[in-house]
Parts: sequence; structure tokens; C-alpha cells
Amino acid sequence: MHIVIIGNGIAGTNAARFIRKWSDYRITMISDETLHPFSRTALMYCYMGHVRQRDTQLYEAHFWAKNRIERLLDRVEQVDTTSKTLLLRQSGALHYDKLIIATGSTPNRPDWPGQELKGVQGLYHLQDLEGMEQLSQGLQHAVVVGGGLIGIEMAEMFLSRNIPVSMLVREHSYWGNVLPGPESAMINRHIIEHGIDLRLGTQLKAIEGDKQGRVHSVLTQNDKRIACQFVGLTTGVSPNINFLRRSGIELNKGVLVDEQLRSSAPDVFAIGDCAELRRPASGRRPIEAVWYTGRMMGQTVAATICGQETMYKPGIWFNSAKFFDIEYQVYGSVPAINPAGISSLYWEHPDGKKSIRINYESESLAVTGFNLMGIRYRHEVCEKWILEGRSIEAVLQQLSLANFDPEFYPKHEQELVSLYNRLEQRNVQLQTRRSLTMVQCYLKSKV
Repeated sequence: MHIVIIGNGIAGTNAARFIRKWSDYRITMISDETLHPFSRTALMYCYMGHVRQRDTQLYEAHFWAKNRIERLLDRVEQVDTTSKTLLLRQSGALHYDKLIIATGSTPNRPDWPGQELKGVQGLYHLQDLEGMEQLSQGLQHAVVVGGGLIGIEMAEMFLSRNIPVSMLVREHSYWGNVLPGPESAMINRHIIEHGIDLRLGTQLKAIEGDKQGRVHSVLTQNDKRIACQFVGLTTGVSPNINFLRRSGIELNKGVLVDEQLRSSAPDVFAIGDCAELRRPASGRRPIEAVWYTGRMMGQTVAATICGQETMYKPGIWFNSAKFFDIEYQVYGSVPAINPAGISSLYWEHPDGKKSIRINYESESLAVTGFNLMGIRYRHEVCEKWILEGRSIEAVLQQLSLANFDPEFYPKHEQELVSLYNRLEQRNVQLQTRRSLTMVQCYLKSKV
């Protein structure tokens, strides 16, 4: 049997690795970016001089031959699911018995005037890193458009070389559609403290260039001009599926798949950023462009292809990131705005660079999520508490179990317990006042 995988990110690579572990099938992995799968999140550290480019490769060079995983540096132009054939730009036709689509995401490119100018690009592909290296020579000012994770990574990259940066963020607070208000405000302060020219509530209107076709400034929606020689477009990503439009595979925003990651076409699966679940688990999104979900999908689809029918079960939501010096972790459900019936216990360190938020159901007190800024908790402990429906009071009593490094890290359990007790005491007082008021009103009505 011939298994063909389009894409060699974490999802495709993990699928290949486990298919080899569990079978002797022929495996071919195709990418038009690079033969060597690499960590995209490590690109920024190459630019900053912390690691070499070869250090970002997921496996040593000998891994592929040893595990008999064939690799092709080519682009898939067309997929014919009837004949089970791929049309490659350079290599021609390639037959498959089972196909795994793991093509990841492609950067969003709104139609801004001037976005084709030299010095305008995103940060997603290895070629983008090479472009940033070339364009950084003599760079006096950079503008980053977008308030997501890639945008702040790009800003930190330039800052590491003492290149001034302006960030244009459409929202009125950084990542305000993801982070609750206090955490978003913390990151706003942190960005500004690092010398970034953060412009909230600001949209790009146009990119302007010189006679040589290179960017020299941007114009905002309120006609403010910012001189620059580089513009980073980091306005999100979308599933990379345009080459499948005429394949007959059912698409929406991504490749539609069932719980076993099967598409509508026979023997065709989709995993990672390009996959869209028809029936996502409760509290999960149909498309989740996150490293760890891609890794899990790769192993899941490998099991099914190798005869072990397996459902994709991602568990509770988890994500992590780094905002300059502040690490961020979220476990479970912590939306920007809590829905009805959900309460938050929020504690922030006096230095304004650490915080803990625990969400819980107002009636049952069952914990539903943790949001951590500048503090680490153990993933398995938080997940266990959420899955078991532990009460906020039980969690606070055992909070020390979640400390990532109880020996060296500062402990903040007592601050949270004290805060919770004060809030509960205040709630009891308010409830007592309401009850007294109701009694008084009742007595007056009888007079």
C-alpha cells in the first residue's frame, strides 16, 4: 500500500512516523517548501541568533532513510480522487492508495494597495525568514500589521536587532478577542515597555513605495503616515486548500472531515490546520491551527490507516505562547468575555507581569479553565481537575500540586485563597443585604 502525505509540518510528519511504527507501507511525503520538516515556532530564534537553521529540523538527516520515508520537494497541482492520482508540478503523476492532506495554513492577504511592493511579507514559511534576513540590512524602521501571535514574534525579532517597530492593531487592546481584559491590558503595557510603538484601534489603509518598487511608508485609516522600509503582514491564516477546489473533495473553510479525520472522498484524510471537523467536540472549534492538535491528528489518522480505527479526541483546550518575557498558558475554557453562569477568580501580581485566572461555574463551582500569565502550571494536573469537575474550593486547597517547579518557582496559592475568601465574604454580605431588603419591603407592604 502506498500512503502519500501532502505537507511535512508537525501533522504530516507525525502521521508518517506512526504509520512507519505500525506498518511496512510505502510512505511518500510531499512539500514545496523544504525537504526537511522544521519547527515553525523556532523561526524567530534563528533570526535572533539563538539557534541555527539546521537546529530547527524535527529529526536528524539520517532519520528519513532509516525509516524508509520518501520525500519529494514538489508542488501538488491537482488531486484526482477517482483515479487516486496526484499531478505534481515537476514530477508528473503519482498514484496513491491512501492520501493524507496536511497542507497547513496560508497567510491571509487582504487586498491593500501596495502589498506587492518589495519589503512587504509575512512570517510563515522558511522563505519568509530568508526574506527578513535580506531585508533587514540597513533597515531603519519596520511596521507590523496585525495583533496576533505572529505579529508580536516579528516585533520581538526586529527588537533583538535594535530595529524600531510600530505595531498596528485593529482591536482596541492586543489580542482582545482572545484574552480577558486584564490580561490583554498586561500585554499592552509589556509591549510598550519594550519600546514598541503600539497603535491600538488602528487599521492599515495603504502601503506606499518608491520608484524602485520598495516600500517607504504606510498610511493608516486616519491618514497618519509612518516611514518604514519593511511591512510585516500578520493578519491571521486560513486553511491551505485552494489546490483542492476542483478535486471533488467537500470543502468549507477547510477540508471537511469526520471524527476519524476522513474526508468526503474515499481513502482521503485531512489533518492539522487545513482540516475542519464537521462535529467538533464540545467547547472546541472546527478548525484549530495549533501545534499540539496537529501532532495528535497525525497519530490518530496513522492508527486508523494501520487498521486501528481511532476517533480524534483532543481533550480539553490547551494553548501556550510567549509575549516577550511573559509566558502564557491556557487550559480549558477561558474566553475573552465570560458567558452567563461562569465566574472568574482573578489574581494579578503587584509587578503587573504575572496573573492567574481560574474560571468556574457559578452554581456548581466546578472549575472550567485556567489562564496563566508569567506562571506555569502542570498541564496534566489542570486537565484532570477540569475533566473531573473539581470545585474551585477543592482546587484552591490543592493548588500547590499544579506548580511546575515547586522547588524554585515563587508560590502564590495563599494569595488566591485569601482573595477567594474575601470575595466569598463580600458575596455573603451582599446576599444578606438583599435578603434584609426583601424582608423590609415585605413588612412595609403589610403596613
